[in-house]
Amino acid sequence: MRSVLGAKNKGFTIVELMMVIGIIGVLVGIAVPVYIANTKDTADATRLSYAKAIPEALERYKDAKGNYPANTDNDWGGWDGDADGIFIKPLKDEGFISKMFKDPTGRLYHASGNMHYYRYGAGSYGADSSRGCFYVFGIRDMEKSGNPHPDSPGFSTPGRNWQNDFDWVTGKYQR
Repeated sequence: MRSVLGAKNKGFTIVELMMVIGIIGVLVGIAVPVYIANTKDTADATRLSYAKAIPEALERYKDAKGNYPANTDNDWGGWDGDADGIFIKPLKDEGFISKMFKDPTGRLYHASGNMHYYRYGAGSYGADSSRGCFYVFGIRDMEKSGNPHPDSPGFSTPGRNWQNDFDWVTGKYQR
């Protein structure tokens, strides 16, 4: 049988080339979904590490300063978001975190990002004002969890349930 290159036994036949292309196609078809699933798992694991680190930093800040940091950004109705790199700026500026946290995919749920922080005044949304102000920290657009994420502690007051707004959310009163 003559090869595609024209010389006898000096190349691959069209059938051989088609078989190699077919095998490569099958391997790519298997590898790409595995890679995408692994990427989603990694992104969610990174977000969950933020979900642990940020509330811990907020507690250290409160212990040192007597209250939770005020909102420093106004890109989403007063909420601090991670899209612009100044998410909860006082935590970074005063050494309570070593880096600014941003969504690992770079893909944004909202123009302000996927992570949001807000400190509410005492009594907001029907909360017991004797417990002082409180913060809400939430993450949107988890890759594989749906809403809510199974590890989300949730947070609500008599007038609002933030779990309805986030895939993962927590909050805490100052007192």
